[in-house]
Amino acid sequence: MKKLLTGIKYVLPLAVGVYLLWHFYSAMDAPTKEVFFTGIKEANYFWIILSLLIGWGTHLLRAYRWKYLLQPVDAYPKFSHRYHALMVGYLINLVIPRAGEATRAALLYRTDKIPFAKSFGTIIGERVFDLVMLGLIFLLALFLSFDDIFRIKDLITPNSDKGDSSGVNVLGILVYLVIGGLIAFAFLWFKVETFRNKFKVFFREIMSGVLSIFQSKHPFLFIIQTVLIWFFYITYFGICFYAFEATANFSLGGILIGFIAGTIGIMFTNGGIGAYPYLVGIVVSFYIGDEFSSSEEATGIGKALGMIIWTTQTMGMIVLGLISLWLLPKNYSKEQKK
Repeated sequence: MKKLLTGIKYVLPLAVGVYLLWHFYSAMDAPTKEVFFTGIKEANYFWIILSLLIGWGTHLLRAYRWKYLLQPVDAYPKFSHRYHALMVGYLINLVIPRAGEATRAALLYRTDKIPFAKSFGTIIGERVFDLVMLGLIFLLALFLSFDDIFRIKDLITPNSDKGDSSGVNVLGILVYLVIGGLIAFAFLWFKVETFRNKFKVFFREIMSGVLSIFQSKHPFLFIIQTVLIWFFYITYFGICFYAFEATANFSLGGILIGFIAGTIGIMFTNGGIGAYPYLVGIVVSFYIGDEFSSSEEATGIGKALGMIIWTTQTMGMIVLGLISLWLLPKNYSKEQKK
């Protein structure tokens, strides 16, 4: 049963992504496909390349910022070790959703003997701040484009307000899984003393990592760099809109909604496969629909831009992740020889 649940956990997001990728393409009629492929061919890739360079800069900044969380737990890995662990973690996330965080912690243990729980706790602390930043961006999008958000939501889930219950109740399944997990945890906690003791130690180390920012000597620098990271996230996403003349004057509110939609796609499928270009495409076509005489043109350009952003970002992540995967073990082996 455990292997089955693990398999479902890893395979289901990929299956959903593959289905959305198939739906993304098959839902287009012939005129839309023609605009789609023409858009991909004729896009101005200067802006896409510039976007990738800015994106790489955010990875470097994130790896640098990590030290502010690691120092309070007496961990001082080299910048190169932090960066390579980060990029390999991103690479793993493309294959197994949310497994990259554990990979980052495991690689720091391998290179610097930092206890897994401590570094993993700092990564959880990072994610807490990331969630706060994403929430602030969502509030800004609400302020700038309140009505548009709900109109786009209706485009994505057109049957949500019609009582359509033909699909699988995913929320219900998640609730049952959470309840089952809590029951299993309670049983192990009260019946298995070894599990209880190990969990206490693990939890203490996790919390020391999570709370490390409050013990940092430079909390202000951490916060400033966090804001910069997310500013650059939005910048390297928004700058891609200059690749098409029809989207060059896109509103800030629309860019923020597209950014949030793409982020949601990444959260629920492997690296956003299928979901990212699908959701971003809907947002883009919604805003440029009035500029064209036919919906096929707006839809084709919207999907082309969504696919270009997702494909180039994913390929960039794969290349950088593979380079780090090759370099990190070499650094480790040299240190071992010394």
